[in-house]
Amino acid sequence: MSITKNSNIGKLVAENYRYATVFKTAGIDFCCNGNRTIEDACAKGEIDADELINDLNNAATQGSSGGEIDYRTWPLDLLADYIEKTHHRYVETKIVEITPYLNKVMRVHGDNHPELLEIGELFFQSAKDLSAHLVKEEGILFPHIRNMVAAQIKNAPLPETSFGEVKNPIEVMFMEHDNEGERFRKIAALSDNYTPPADACGTYRVTFSLIEEFENDLHKHIHLENNILFPKAIELEKAFAEAN
Repeated sequence: MSITKNSNIGKLVAENYRYATVFKTAGIDFCCNGNRTIEDACAKGEIDADELINDLNNAATQGSSGGEIDYRTWPLDLLADYIEKTHHRYVETKIVEITPYLNKVMRVHGDNHPELLEIGELFFQSAKDLSAHLVKEEGILFPHIRNMVAAQIKNAPLPETSFGEVKNPIEVMFMEHDNEGERFRKIAALSDNYTPPADACGTYRVTFSLIEEFENDLHKHIHLENNILFPKAIELEKAFAEAN
C-alpha cells in the first residue's frame, strides 16, 4: 500500500501496527482520531508530512518477519473475543494494580508535586468510566456482533435489537473513546510524558511506568475497535440489508 498525504491514519495502522509507533512519536493520535488523513493531522500538529511518510515507509520495512498479526482478516466474533479477553481483562486487572500505588504516591508526594493530584483525579475517573464502558460493550454491542456473525453463517435474518442500527451504540463507544483519549493526553502532559522528577522514589517511578503501559495498551485496544471491529460491524449489517 502506497502511503500518501491522503492516506487514512487509522487504516494505515490497521494494515501494519508498526506505524503506530511513528504516529505516537510524532504526537498524532491514531486510535481515537484515526479517521483523518496524514495531511490533516500534520497540518494540525505543524508536522512535516513528507518526513512523516518517510518514517512510515522505513517502519514498514524494519524487522519484517511476516509474522505480524493482521486483525483485519479475523472473523468479527473472534476479534470481539480477543479484545474482551485480552484488553478488557487488562483494563480490569491493571486498575486494581495501579490504584494503591497511585494513592500512595499522591499521599506522600502530592504536596511537592501537586500535578499528581490532578493525574490521580483523571486516572480514577477514567477507571470508573472505562469500567462502565466495558459493561456496555460486553453486555450489548459485542453480543450483537457475535449474533450477526452467527446469522450470516446460517443465512438467517439480521438479529433484532432494542437500539436499532449497530451504528447507534458504536457512536456512543466512539464518543467515550474520545473522552479517554483526551483524558490520557492530559495525564501524559501533566507527567511530562511519564518522566519521574529527580526526587521520585521507586514507587513513584513504578506508578508512572504502569500508567504509561496502561495508556499504550488502551491505544491498541481503542484502535482495534475504532479502526477495525466497529467499521466491519457496520459493513456486516449493510450486507444483510443488501441481501434482502
